[in-house]
Amino acid sequence: MDSLDILEENVEKILKGEGLEVREFDSAREQVQPVTLRKDVCYIVAAVIFNSKEEVLMVQEAKTECYGRWYLPAGRMESGESIVEALQREVKEEAGIDCQPITLLLVQEQGPQWVRLIFLAVVTGGSLKTTAEADDESLQAQWWDGESPLTLRGRDILSLIAAGLKYQQNPWFPALSPVDIPCQVICQRLLLTFVTSRGEEDRLWLLLCNSSGEDASSHLHLPIKISNERCTVTWAVLRFVKECMSSSYSRLNITMCGILGLQHNGRVLGKTDGICFNTLVFLEYSEAGPDMGGPPPLDGDRYRWHEITNQRMRAKMLQRIKEGSILPVHSL
Repeated sequence: MDSLDILEENVEKILKGEGLEVREFDSAREQVQPVTLRKDVCYIVAAVIFNSKEEVLMVQEAKTECYGRWYLPAGRMESGESIVEALQREVKEEAGIDCQPITLLLVQEQGPQWVRLIFLAVVTGGSLKTTAEADDESLQAQWWDGESPLTLRGRDILSLIAAGLKYQQNPWFPALSPVDIPCQVICQRLLLTFVTSRGEEDRLWLLLCNSSGEDASSHLHLPIKISNERCTVTWAVLRFVKECMSSSYSRLNITMCGILGLQHNGRVLGKTDGICFNTLVFLEYSEAGPDMGGPPPLDGDRYRWHEITNQRMRAKMLQRIKEGSILPVHSL
């Protein structure tokens, strides 16, 4: 199997929400330092859970700064946990409910220092926490219809609840769960695409990276970019495009379509606390020009454009781009 065959096989895995081992980083300016949970990175999990009446599970806060107010079950991940284990622990501690995630619903982030992973989940057991069971985690839990008066800790959860109802009624992307593959840092593997038209058929181009120190045709892979200390996912993409397509950057529209999958392990503190986001990005020219017949020219020979000629793969990628059937990521 040659390099391009391996590449297309890997792209297929990513499109299915699967993961790939992170072996190298592109354009790292200095030695890669692993991140440590609650030191360099902070992950928050939150659950959107409905009952048969489409009422949402809410918990009453016990923390001093928001005492008595209501919020979704949510909290910080602890060392040694997987993302799903953290979700299930927080829901059990705060609401008394056992749950199983249906899908990741949304990722919100402000760079490595704050990443919130919101799940749509379903009840599998337990019972609602009562005031007699109040503790430092919460005062009680109850189902909320979204209309009855309730003093909220923050209105940011209203959009999450709405997204959960929307997905439950009409899923707009395939169900997605974290993949148990370790990563040292927060980074993203980029499926960075460009589309040109040839008659009635769209041509799809994918940006590839040549491994440094090797012949350009011997080993191709998707670019993997590290998110720096205060670098959001979206900003990192913009910076990367500017670095490798500087001559045409000002004439490009860059769309962060969303996340096709994410990889995390978290079993070894300080060594596997990172997350790799497999992200889909779409480029297009903002206006017509003489070079519209192909993708933007690249600076240097570190990267190359590869045309996807596999019709099934091309159709699948174009569908995901055009329909927006991808897990959303919001850089706050």
